[in-house]
Amino acid sequence: METFIPWIIGAAVVIFLIIFFSFVPLGLWISAAASGVKIGLFDLIGMRIRKVNAADIVNPMIKATKAGLKIPMNKLEAHYLAKGGKSNGKASVNRVVDSLIAAQRAGIPLDFERSCAIDLAGRDVLNAVQMSVNPKVIETPIIAAVAMDGIELRAKAKVTVRANIDRLVGGAGEETIIARVGEGIVTTVGSAKSHKEVLENPDTISRTVLAKGLDAGTAFEILSIDIADVDVGRNVGAQLQIDQAEADKRIAQAKAEERRAMAVAQEQENIAEVQRMRARVIEAEAEVPQAISAALRDGKLGVLDYYNMKNVMSDTEMRTAIGKSAAPATDKKGN
Repeated sequence: METFIPWIIGAAVVIFLIIFFSFVPLGLWISAAASGVKIGLFDLIGMRIRKVNAADIVNPMIKATKAGLKIPMNKLEAHYLAKGGKSNGKASVNRVVDSLIAAQRAGIPLDFERSCAIDLAGRDVLNAVQMSVNPKVIETPIIAAVAMDGIELRAKAKVTVRANIDRLVGGAGEETIIARVGEGIVTTVGSAKSHKEVLENPDTISRTVLAKGLDAGTAFEILSIDIADVDVGRNVGAQLQIDQAEADKRIAQAKAEERRAMAVAQEQENIAEVQRMRARVIEAEAEVPQAISAALRDGKLGVLDYYNMKNVMSDTEMRTAIGKSAAPATDKKGN
C-alpha cells in the first residue's frame, strides 16, 4: 500500500497542473511579461471567470506598449465587454488600438475614450483615422437639373472628403454629403440663364456648391468638389410647351364638342316644335269639315255658297300648281 502513495501523489499533481494550465493562460502571461506588459496571473484568471478571452485583451496591450501607448487593462476589458464579448469584440479592441497607433504616427489628436466612443457609435474608427490621412473620393450619381432656358443638364461630381474626428460621433454620413451636393448642383444649374453658361464654365458649379458649407453637421470635411462630366439632356422647356399646347387643344376640342352637342339638342328641340305645330294644323284642318257640316245643318251656309267655296279652293290649288311648274322653265331661259 505504501508503494502506491507516491504514484497517487504524482497523479494528483499532474491532474492539478493540467487543470491549472488549462484554466490559466501561462503562455500568454509569459509573452506579456517578455513584452514589458505587467499582468498578474490572477488578472488572467479573473478574465476567464468574467468570460473574457484573455488573448483579445493581452495582445492589443502588447501592441500598444510596443508603440509607446499606455492603455490600462481595465479600459480595454470594459470596451470588450461593452461590445458583448462576441466576434466583433475582438476586432473592436484591436481596431481601437490600431486607430490610436495610426493617429499617433500621423500626429492626429485622438485619445482612448474618444476612439472607444466612435467605435461604440458604430463607425469604423481605424478607417476614419486612415481617411483623415488619406482623403476619400465620393462619386455622386448622375444628377439632372434644368437651366432657365429649359435645357436639361446631367452632371456627375466627385467629392473629396476627409474624416473629421471631432464630428464622427453624431455626424451625418456619406449619403448626406451626396444629397447636399446634388441639391447644390440642381440649384446652381437652375439659376443659370442659359445651359451654355454652365457648359462653358462647369467650375462655377464647384465654386458655388463648395461655398455653401455643405459639410456642416457631417462627419467629414469637404476638400474639393470636381465636376466629372456634364451632358446635355432633354429640352424640357419645349416639351412643357408641347404638353401645354396639347392640353389647350384638348380643352378647345372639349368645348367645341360641348357647343356641337348643344346645337344638336337645340335642333332636335326645333324639330319637335315644328312637329307639334304641324300636329295642331292637322288637328285644325280636321275641324273644318265639321264646322262646314254644322253650318249647312244650321242654315248658316247654303249649298251654292259651299260649291262656290270649293270652286275657289280648286282654282287656287290649280294656280299654285301652275306657278310651281312654270318657275323652273323661266329659270332655264335665263330670265
